[in-house]
Amino acid sequence: MRRMVSLIVLMMCCFSVPCLVAEDDIVVHPNHLSFSPLEYDPPHASVHRHTLKNGVVGFFVEDHDLPLINVRLVLKIGSYLDPLDKLGLIDCVVSLLRSGGTARWTAEAFDEEADFLAANILTSASLISSNVTLNVQTKDLDRGLDLLFEMLKNPAFEKNRLNLYKSRVLQNLQRRNDRTDSIERREWVRLLRGEHPSSAQVTRATIESLSVEDLITTHRSYFHPENFIFAISGDFDTDEIKLELEQRMENWEIGVATQPISPPNYCPFPGIYMVNKPDVNQGRVSIGHLGIKHGNPDEFAIDLMNDILGGSGFTSRLMNRVRSDEGLAYSAASSFSAGAYYQGTFRAAFQSKSRTCAQAIQIVLDEIERMRSEKVSPSELETVRNNAVEVFPRFFASARIVARTFAMDQLIGRESDYWLTYRDRLKEVTVEDIFRVAKKYLQPDQLVILVIGNVEEILKGNPDKPEYSLEKLFSTTEIRKIPLPDPETMVYSEK
Repeated sequence: MRRMVSLIVLMMCCFSVPCLVAEDDIVVHPNHLSFSPLEYDPPHASVHRHTLKNGVVGFFVEDHDLPLINVRLVLKIGSYLDPLDKLGLIDCVVSLLRSGGTARWTAEAFDEEADFLAANILTSASLISSNVTLNVQTKDLDRGLDLLFEMLKNPAFEKNRLNLYKSRVLQNLQRRNDRTDSIERREWVRLLRGEHPSSAQVTRATIESLSVEDLITTHRSYFHPENFIFAISGDFDTDEIKLELEQRMENWEIGVATQPISPPNYCPFPGIYMVNKPDVNQGRVSIGHLGIKHGNPDEFAIDLMNDILGGSGFTSRLMNRVRSDEGLAYSAASSFSAGAYYQGTFRAAFQSKSRTCAQAIQIVLDEIERMRSEKVSPSELETVRNNAVEVFPRFFASARIVARTFAMDQLIGRESDYWLTYRDRLKEVTVEDIFRVAKKYLQPDQLVILVIGNVEEILKGNPDKPEYSLEKLFSTTEIRKIPLPDPETMVYSEK
């Protein structure tokens, strides 16, 4: 009771303090607020980059605020390496590195050792790379590294854990047509990439074919220091931890050095594609085409152009038109990515009620054309550019993020001065640059439009605005129907 009275008295005192801001200092609108320029110098990769005795590159970022160390191993190993008849192999190997036991510890014993240390050990795989991470207290680093390198060098791939992994994946396959967002991701990549590792889909047959021998052979071929990049942050001494890593990698047999993923040999077919999902009341729409490759001299102008179009949230044109003005979607956005090894993609996306999808599509197309036909205002450019400059320090918000950022730069071969010149290159972009890149890189005649939802309802259009229907908007374009494939075999049937 006494504590509650004290709190009430404290609150009364706080509210009774007179305002220290003069009324004349209060601006009439947030746009009139002014701030001093942000002073921030990004870290240099060269300061943290070290090459170990066996040639492995590592980025070491010391941070002694907390007695914790985070070890991240970036592996130049991704699902693009899967044989066509063994799709899912790399993901399986990476998963069972952590969960499949080792030569020294059974799977259960390994888990107990990690739990005893309160060590967080995780693995993950993506298209172009994989990650193994260890988070451990400083005092337990030596034992944590023992666990990490034991699973990296001597995985057992226990048969019972492999069977459990297969069972879990097969259950997920059965649900791959349940959600429109997962259907959209799959079909969008297929439409833009054709037959390529980025669009390859695992099936029941490829998962069931995986054996312990497959995992052992793949591990022996790829999982060795030639394909390692370290990103280590936290409470350590760089020279000491380098020595620890070098000792644990001594006499490690070197296998095959992986090569980067090959670019797709495919040209997308523009047009409108529809996938029927009659049990949903909203249509999910993606509109876009191929983008650019990293290193394109117009990359920064394109990035700011996309921010104005749909990449900057509530300040973007698409969000204002589709959501704020017309109320057709909760969110509408766009991205214009620069691919590391081949062209990225331009994509505008939203989700709208079935009967208003056509109207929202037309608005997106109108805004794309407006970017190409009219110069943006100086204030629009200033807004997105200031935002990009102000949020720049987030790329280096912690020692862990710094180490990870530089490791990924090493993986994709990003130029060493990229972050050092980042803000200057943004500031050089002009209104004329935005107009030029919009006309050059936004290509209405190359647009692929993917619509997932209740096709019958979507084709009816908006009854209140009958001029908006897909058949009227695309009267000279064939609307292609994509059937839902069997979720386990990925065989597409016209039925």
